[in-house]
Parts: sequence; C-alpha cells; structure tokens
Amino acid sequence: MSTHLEALPHRHVLTLPSEPSAVRMARETAEQTLVEWGIGLRHPAVGPALLILSELVTNSVRHAADRSPTLTVIYAAGADCLALAVHDRHPSHPPLYGSVAGTGTGGLATVMELVLGLEGTAVLRRDADGEGKSIWITLPL
Repeated sequence: MSTHLEALPHRHVLTLPSEPSAVRMARETAEQTLVEWGIGLRHPAVGPALLILSELVTNSVRHAADRSPTLTVIYAAGADCLALAVHDRHPSHPPLYGSVAGTGTGGLATVMELVLGLEGTAVLRRDADGEGKSIWITLPL
C-alpha cells in the first residue's frame, strides 16, 4: 500500500457547510468519485470506507460546527490505496488510537476498529496554527 499521499494519481476536494446534510453529500460524492476512478462500489474496502467517511463528517458536524462553519473532505486513490481526510477548524485533537484501547466509544472508536480491521492507517494532522486538524485514513485496495 502506498504511503505517499502526494503520489496518489486521483484526488478530489469537497468543501461543505458544517451541517447534517454534509454527511449525505460527502458520501454521495465519494460514491460518484470512486466510480469515476474505476473503483467499484462492491469492492470490499468501499463499504467500510463510506462508513468511516460518514462517521468522520458526522463528528465534525457535531463537535466542530460552532468553530468551523465549513469542513473539507479530501478523497485520493491509487492502484493499491484509498485515502480520505476530513478537515475542520476546531482545535480539539482526539486521540485516534486511544479510542480502540477499550476506553473509546461511539463514532471514532468505530472508525478505528474498521481502519485497523482493514489493515489501514489513521493519522491526525494539526493545522500549523493549532486551530484545526485533518484526520487522514488510508486503506489498502
């Protein structure tokens, strides 16, 4: 699996208002984009990837909308890798891997269980000013 996201030949960026309809729009855009890239919706990684995406966007809408009126979703793919990220401008930096150590519940714990079950990776990247972050998920295809 490629770990250099910059090298992935396919990339799509979507900015949405931080409101509940963003979840549906992010998911529909993902489905359309994946099909355009030749990744079938029946691929075993796609269902979990769509659930992960839905959970991350839901978390941004629920927890960051007061500080981040928009959120950005980045989709990227290569021959052996699917990557997605959700960015918001809330300064909270949740511990990703701590959410599966028996202490996490809810959406982020579900995300991490899916990522690890598919032998993927998750990385939280802070904005340079510390006032926002992106959660990047990479899954093998």
